[in-house]
Amino acid sequence: MTSLARQVADLGASLFHRRLTHGRTGNISARTGDTFLITPTGGSLGTVTPGALSVVDLAGKHLDGPRPSKEAFLHAALYRARPDAGAVVHLHSTHAVAVSCHDGLDPEDVLPPLTAYYVMRVGRLPLLPYHAPGDPALGPLAERAARTAHALLLANHGPIVAGAGLAAAADAIEELEETARLWLLLRDRPVRPLTPGQVRSLS
Repeated sequence: MTSLARQVADLGASLFHRRLTHGRTGNISARTGDTFLITPTGGSLGTVTPGALSVVDLAGKHLDGPRPSKEAFLHAALYRARPDAGAVVHLHSTHAVAVSCHDGLDPEDVLPPLTAYYVMRVGRLPLLPYHAPGDPALGPLAERAARTAHALLLANHGPIVAGAGLAAAADAIEELEETARLWLLLRDRPVRPLTPGQVRSLS
């Protein structure tokens, strides 16, 4: 568990210093059987240490360590929905948050398949309705949506992604952020997303 805690802390520092999250926003967790390690509430991903992580069970109950992120219930919801998930990353990355504030988005799939890597690493991106940070009413909605999509966008908030491990979750959320940036750059221009056939060929 010490090695896994170090990986969580290292990923947090990497994401923070590359400005994929800021201030005291975002949270990261890694699953260990029927529990998960998660970054604490009120801390910065840029300075979190392995010894400062919290232990939470899959029902969202705090078992050990400092008080966990107030969004630990969302991580628990994704783990319950996706038994194969080994890590969850939630960020307030600038471009994905910007997209989440747009009106008229398709709640079933927010972003078009602009690149092959987006299709392979993210796939479908449902939009969940706005809830205040820490509102447990979002948990059941996230759990239901995560059964068919490992990446979700929280309206006026940011992305949350589950992956087989920390590297896979980080790859997916970074690809999501870059695709959000592309989408914003191309908003007023004709675009040519991948065709349904091209998308199917990547499955």
